[in-house]
Amino acid sequence: MVRILNNGALQSSFIGREVAESIVDCVGRTPVVHLKRLFSERDIEVYAKLEMMNPGGSMKDRPARYMIEQGLRSGQINKDTHLIESTSGNLGIGLAMVAKIYGLKLTCVVDPKITKSNLHLIRSLGANIDMVEQKDDQGGYLKTRIERIGELLRTVPGAYWINQYANELNWQAHYYGAGDEIAAQLGGGIDYLICAVSTTGSIIGVSRRIREVSPHVKVIAVDAAGSVIFGGASGPREIPGIGASRVPELAQLADVDEVVYVTDMESVKGCHDLLGKEGIFAGGSSGSLIAAIRQLLPGIPRYSRIVTILPDRGERYMDSVYNESWAAMLGTNLIEKGAM
Repeated sequence: MVRILNNGALQSSFIGREVAESIVDCVGRTPVVHLKRLFSERDIEVYAKLEMMNPGGSMKDRPARYMIEQGLRSGQINKDTHLIESTSGNLGIGLAMVAKIYGLKLTCVVDPKITKSNLHLIRSLGANIDMVEQKDDQGGYLKTRIERIGELLRTVPGAYWINQYANELNWQAHYYGAGDEIAAQLGGGIDYLICAVSTTGSIIGVSRRIREVSPHVKVIAVDAAGSVIFGGASGPREIPGIGASRVPELAQLADVDEVVYVTDMESVKGCHDLLGKEGIFAGGSSGSLIAAIRQLLPGIPRYSRIVTILPDRGERYMDSVYNESWAAMLGTNLIEKGAM
C-alpha cells in the first residue's frame, strides 16, 4: 500500500516496518486471494494461496530453506557439504538461492523438460547443472535422475542428497509454513483442500495442519494424467512440476481423500482461464488445479469453502503453456496418442 504525502510524493506503508537480513528471510507470508471472478456461478467460495509470491517464485522455496537450515542446525550440512538434488526446476531455484546465502555448493540433476527460464535461473544463482537425457521405463526421467544422484554421491566429495521425495523435512516445511499461514489467514471452516502433487510433501504438510483447525476438511490431490503416484497408468506428460513416474517415499494415501487426474491440455486451459478472469499469471500446475476445481464443482455442496495452492509463476512457462504454437502441438500430439 502507498500513501500520498503533502508534497505529492508516494511513500510505501511498509517503510520502517521490517528489514530482512537476506532474501531467505523473505520466504513465506504469501497472500490468499478469493477467486470470485473465476468461480462466481455458485454459492461456493474458492480461495487460492499465491505461493508464486515467494522470492524464488514458487512454494519450493519453503522446503529449500527448511531442509538446508535444519541440516545446518543438526550438523548434517556444513561449509564443506556439496548439496545434490533431483529437480524439475523450482526446488533447484529455491535451493540455489538458499545455498548462495549460506555459501554452499549445489548440483541440480535435471532433465530436458525443465523450462529454459528455470535452467537459466539455477545457473545464474551459481548452482551446477547435471542434465540427464535418457527416459526411464515409465516414459519419464525421474528414475534416471535418481540413478544419476547415486553416481554423484559416490564420486563428489562431501556430497549430501537433499532427497525431497523421502525427506520428512519436506512435508514439515509446508506444515509449519503454508499450512500454518492458511490456518491463520482463513481460520476454520475449510471444507475442501485441493493441492497438486509431485513429491506429495506439500499436500501432506498442509493437510495435516488444516485438519487441526478444520477436522472435517476433504483433501483432494490433483495429479497429472500419466502419473503413477496413486496407482494410475503411466503415460506421457509434458508439464513439469506435477505428477511423477515413480511413487515418492513420502506419499501417504491416508492423507488424501480423493484423487483427480488432469490432462496437459486441461492444465493449459486452466492457466489461461486463471489469467483471463483473475489476472493471475501462474504456472502449469496451477492450471491443473483450476481444471480440477471445474471438474469437482458439480458435486460440491453450496456454501462450501475451497482452498487451493497456486505453486509457481507463469513467466517460466512462456515457451510452453503460454506459447500458442507449443499448445497447438501439444494438442495434436495428445490426439495422436489417444489422450483426447
